[in-house]
Amino acid sequence: MADRIVPAPQPQTGSGSAELVRFHGPDGLGLAARLWHPDRPDAGRLPLLCLPGLSRNWRDFRDIAGVLAGRGRLVVALDYRGRGDSDHDAEWHNYAIPVEAHDVDAGIARLGLDRFAVLGTSRGGLHAMAMAHRYPAERMRGVILNDVGPRIELRSILRIAASLGRHMQHPSFEALADLLKSQMADQFPKLDRDGWQRLARQLGRQTDEAVRLDYDPALALTLAALDDATPWPDQWPLFMGLADRPVLAIRGARSDLLAAETLALMAERHPQLQSMIIDDEGHAPLLWDQASQDRIEVFLNDFCDV
Repeated sequence: MADRIVPAPQPQTGSGSAELVRFHGPDGLGLAARLWHPDRPDAGRLPLLCLPGLSRNWRDFRDIAGVLAGRGRLVVALDYRGRGDSDHDAEWHNYAIPVEAHDVDAGIARLGLDRFAVLGTSRGGLHAMAMAHRYPAERMRGVILNDVGPRIELRSILRIAASLGRHMQHPSFEALADLLKSQMADQFPKLDRDGWQRLARQLGRQTDEAVRLDYDPALALTLAALDDATPWPDQWPLFMGLADRPVLAIRGARSDLLAAETLALMAERHPQLQSMIIDDEGHAPLLWDQASQDRIEVFLNDFCDV
């Protein structure tokens, strides 16, 4: 049975600043990563590599990274091309998982991550599943899948596609927060005004002119052809590549992307899978609360560092 977590009304805020590291993809495009160095390094704790969702960026991991770095662990978050601090690509077709996979590998090499665990949110979890076929369990020691699995509900992708690349610019973070609430209130019904503004500051970037969502709007073109009849590829073989290492699967109780039935099948087919449910959150859990942060730390300490 999955652990069930009810996030605290006031999320816990991680501490610590992140170092910006720049590197290049195989095609020369400028890419970026953020590193949270541990206050008191512990040689027994593996680095945690964080991979964000489709249109998201390194700021989604500030809280969990601050907590883990404060407890002795190096945490790294990558920005895919066209997101966050990475350069935009003039060719939108390159906003694709196979191209991004080469970028992720370049980041791992640049940062010298010999052994590590992975926390993948949504698209980042798809990358983590594919990485199991490139990195053996002796190197990629364990994986945390944040609200993603081998079956993705098409209605969720269509919901995301409907807003992707639109309403990119806003007069303030407050205005962006209002838009996010109008789009996502059913996914996060307990988020208060401060919470929506906090989320806006994760998704947006202040420029000289306005607050802008922090990704290339051309990313929307990658989903433009989807409709109700679009077949979704079978991801179970990718997922089963993780069968030789521990996995923690996190699901938001209100998620429309990772169905409860899919999570149950994942647990049946994966001998080392653990799971947790976060109440009152949808796609994807924010990982702001102390309970989920502690659960992730226990998983890393007990199953990945050994």
